[in-house]
Parts: sequence; C-alpha cells; structure tokens
Amino acid sequence: MRMNPATAEYPIAINYAEVLVDLPWNDFTTDNFDLNRAKKILDRDHSGLDKVKDRIIEYLAVLKLKQDLKGPILCLYGPPGVGKTSLGKSIAKALGRKYVRMSLGGLHDESEIRGHRKTYIGAMPGKIIQNMKKGKSSNPVFVLDEIDKISTDFRGDPSSAFLEVLDPEQNSAFVDNYVEVDYDLSKVLFIATANTLENLQPALRDRMEIIEVTGYTMEEKVEIAKKHLVPKQRREHGLKSKDISFSNDSLVKIIEDYTRESGVRSLERQIGKVIRNIAKSIAMEETYQKKITTASVRKILGGEIFDKEIYQDNSIPGVVTGLAWTSVGGEILFIEASISRGKGKLTLSGQLGDVMKESAMTAISYLKSHADMLDIDYRVFDQYDLHIHVPAGAVPKDGPSAGITMLTAIASIYTQRKVKTKLAMTGEITLRGKVMPVGGIKEKILAAKRAGIEDIILCKRNQRDIEEIDDSYLKGVQFHFVDQVNEVLALALLDEKVSNPVKFTFDEGEKKSEA
Repeated sequence: MRMNPATAEYPIAINYAEVLVDLPWNDFTTDNFDLNRAKKILDRDHSGLDKVKDRIIEYLAVLKLKQDLKGPILCLYGPPGVGKTSLGKSIAKALGRKYVRMSLGGLHDESEIRGHRKTYIGAMPGKIIQNMKKGKSSNPVFVLDEIDKISTDFRGDPSSAFLEVLDPEQNSAFVDNYVEVDYDLSKVLFIATANTLENLQPALRDRMEIIEVTGYTMEEKVEIAKKHLVPKQRREHGLKSKDISFSNDSLVKIIEDYTRESGVRSLERQIGKVIRNIAKSIAMEETYQKKITTASVRKILGGEIFDKEIYQDNSIPGVVTGLAWTSVGGEILFIEASISRGKGKLTLSGQLGDVMKESAMTAISYLKSHADMLDIDYRVFDQYDLHIHVPAGAVPKDGPSAGITMLTAIASIYTQRKVKTKLAMTGEITLRGKVMPVGGIKEKILAAKRAGIEDIILCKRNQRDIEEIDDSYLKGVQFHFVDQVNEVLALALLDEKVSNPVKFTFDEGEKKSEA
C-alpha cells in the first residue's frame, strides 16, 4: 500500500493478484510480413535513414522465413532531432505490433527496472513490467528512449539492471522483484535510442546492435519540411493548405540562416513561427501573402541568426580549411598560423582541447625533423615565435581530426607557399608521418559542399566510409586519399609563393632563406 501522490491522503492498494492476471502472458499480436508494405510505411514516415530501414526489413525477412526469432536489441545512435524515437512508431506500424515507449532520462533507481520487493511499503512492479501490462501484448516494439541519460547513485546502477533485460539469452526468464515469477521478454523488439555512446556501460553496449543515424542533407531537410513539418504545423495552427504554402527557396533560407542542426527539430519550430504569423493575420482579417518567399521569411523571423561559413581565398599563408564534426552536424573551420621574431615560443589559442594541442605539437616535431625536405631553414624554429589560432575562440574545440590541417598551416607559414584553392582536409598524424583515419565523414563532406569546397584530403582508410555514402552527396567533390604526411603537403602546398612573403632574417647576420 502506498500514498496517493496527488492528495497524500488516500492510500492506493496495488493488488498483487491483479498485476499477475493483467500481464499479457500469452497474448501476441500477429506480425504483418508484407515486406513491400513495411518498406512503404518506413519510406513514407522517414526520409533518408536507409541503413536503419534496411536493417528493419532484414529483421522482418528473417522472421518471415523462420517464424520464430529472438528479438534483436537495436540501438539507434545519433544527434537530437533526426527521428530516432519516431522511427520506433513506424517500425511498430510496419510490423503490426503494439508500441510501448519508456523514457530513461534521469533514471537512477535500480528498483524502477526490477521492481520493489513486496515487503516494502509502497512496493510496485518495475517499469518494464508496468509497460508490458499497458501494452497488452508480449511482443510489442519497446522503445527505451535516451538510454545514455541513465544516472547512478547510492540506490544502485540501473544500467546494470538492463543487462538482463537486453540479453536475448537471458531475458526469456526476466524476474521482477514484485512479481517474483519468470516473464518472457525474448519476443519483444527492443529499440534503444542514444545521443552519445560514451556514457554507456561497455557490457550494456555489447548487448546491443549499434546503428548510427546520421544527420540529414539540405535536400532531405527540404523534403522532410514539405512532406511532414509544414502539413503538421498547418494542422496544429488550424490552417488549410490553401491558406499558406512555402517555396523551396524559403525553406532553404530557414534551414541555412535560422537553424544549425543535424536533425529537424529547430526547423519545425521556425516553420511554426512563420505559420503562427500567418494565423494571426487570418484571425485579424489582415491582408497577407499566401506564398512564403525568402523576403517574407526574413520579415517574419528577423535578421539571420547563423552566418554560413564559406571558403576564403588562399592569398594569405598559414590559413588552411579543416573539417570538424559537432553534435549538430559537420562544420568547416579555419586554422590560422602566423610567425613573428622571438625565441621559438609556441602559442595556441581558440579554446583548444588537449587532443588538438597534442596534434599541433606533433606537427611541429614532424616539421623540425623533416625541415630539409621542405627547404625550411632550421634556425626559424629557434628565432621565430609561432602562433596557431582557430577562430570562434569562445567555442571549445577538441578531437582527433585537425592533425593534417595544422601541419599544412604550419608548413605553409614556414615556407610562405600558397595553399591550393577550395581545398579542405581532415585526418590525424603520427610522429612517423602516418595519416590516421577519423570519423563523422558524411557530415564533414556535407559541410564542405555547403561551403563551396571542391577537393577533400582524407586518410586512405576512410575510403570505406566514402563507399557507404550515396553518390548524390559526392557530386562536385574530388577526393584525395593519402597514407603519408608528405602526400598531404604535395597535394596542399603549391610551388607558388604568396605575394609579399615574409623575409626571414637570423641573428648570425646570414640571410639563408628569403621566402
């Protein structure tokens, strides 16, 4: 017996027998094995996400042939707003199964998963059993939302409790402390969602099949807005299709100038603002423009919130375009290097993390040991100070992606050679001069295309990532795959010197090199 939280007066009795009876012990929905129908539903509800859709169709195909398949544990991992949770609803619809969702954000008590023992006051079943009871089926699609947000405290570790729930070899006999009877979870299709995998316990992560859900391209966002977001917002604000329509250019402007994300959540909010403005005009019987254009978007939403990063010219030495992955998608960033007379001091600025600082030091060490190869006077390292800066200094930056970019910027400033136009790069380096692969390739390529980049340098081992990307994303971009640092410098640095190069002078009075 426990107190009613609403009134704190009348006790609520949880009937143990009623819980046992109401559980769907042998209630199963019949799966719909029409794979073409399932594919149509998935394509209709979600644009893109081809890898995830293919995995669901594979699951259905095996289930159709075998008729008995232990539920796989899928974990959809990606940035916010890309449709991970709503994908669970579409999968349930495609399969013809019941849909159950359990939010795990802030969950910190193990008993919320396993239930309380009946000896405690206020004892109740765990949320797994409660949701199975609500779903009224023993084989629902069960979405475990935000599994990376589980916290741990003195009341136990809920993520450890999930080890039994999410293990296909064990969950056929899941025991809730309140029910005290084995319950079969093996027919449940569990789908977990997560924004990051860093906080997941290794043992828990091992029990799940990780499927990365990447961000959307500009073209995909426009299609999502036209098919889903605009009709939804129109319905929610009481308008009809004849009352308002959006041009493609207006949607592109909202996406580029008023949102900066991998998903479409902010895009939906901005579309909602535009539609609310039109709803006000209709309610007040004012004249308004039914066709939304780029000019009307700016008038309603105000000045642009985000500046689009575009390629800058290569007339200045030491400025190289890098590619970075962020939680809201890919971005280009400029790494700048400058030198001045001094005592060989190195200055790093721009809120760089430890990994990027180490990349800069590795790049300098490599150049010192290979100075002759690039025709750099060794005295420049002792008699000139080097400053490396990554703009947008208030934004913290870190990660193993900027090694070759920093190396190229430093080599350019020491040799005073121009960097190839419309070139970007991403990759890490070692002291031996090896180029290492990095992640987030699709998002980085999309960022490069938006910025007008035509050539991209990548590690050879990242070629496998390119092969998985649709050809439509790769149009207009040429890729150069490298294995060694000297290949990067050969591609990136031109033989031509910049105009007005720095003239190096040294204390000995000898001017060995004039760049």
